[in-house]
Amino acid sequence: MAGLTTGGPNADVSLLYEINSMARQAPGWFDRTVSVVGEYGIPLALVLLILWCWRGTRRQDEATATESFAALVWAPLAAGLALFVNVPLREFVGRPRPFRQHEGLQVLDPGAGAPLDTGLGRTDFSFVSDHATLAMALAVGLFVANRRFGLAGIALALVEGFCRVYTGVHYPTDVIGGFALGTAVVLVLAPLAMALLNPLVAAVARSPRVGRLVRSRARTAPRPVGLAHPQAPQAGQRTQENDLAA
Repeated sequence: MAGLTTGGPNADVSLLYEINSMARQAPGWFDRTVSVVGEYGIPLALVLLILWCWRGTRRQDEATATESFAALVWAPLAAGLALFVNVPLREFVGRPRPFRQHEGLQVLDPGAGAPLDTGLGRTDFSFVSDHATLAMALAVGLFVANRRFGLAGIALALVEGFCRVYTGVHYPTDVIGGFALGTAVVLVLAPLAMALLNPLVAAVARSPRVGRLVRSRARTAPRPVGLAHPQAPQAGQRTQENDLAA
């Protein structure tokens, strides 16, 4: 399977060169920004987006909040499972990084020059992209919980894929494969995951201690100051008022 991308010119390699060539024309600060955003920024942004969505779901009714919270829990679990599935997949395909097969690429990843064998029992193969897999799994899991937030997450995942090709560390098909893997793991296993998570989350929601994680409790409205119960007048004051009235 190592010959998946090492042949002559093809659409995958051509698109890689076209996207990566932008790095030669862009200023250095922009290249560094794309590298940091692709490596750390977008995964962090997706996590913050999930937390933002969770904050909003806590204000919904109990049934909807329970389903949404279960979906938000499934998103990072599915992303972790997709990365786990990718470990044997990368070893089986054995596709080297593009800069190891093609000359003239502008490589922006500071760790890209490491040896192919890391010495930790892992190899630095290219297909499929871990970053693309993680980003799309989080985004699709978020989409299951909330479509509006999910669409924003999918947009971020697409930007993540572009960044990985721009920095010269992945072929476009590495990114597409990562998107497909992350999406498949989330959607194929979602019915089973929801069947297991929904009862668990419902039990958590009923707990007086940790139930606020799922749904915020309604607060009792304070009594308006001007509506206090009137106090009965004292005996002497009532007699004086009667005399004045007479």
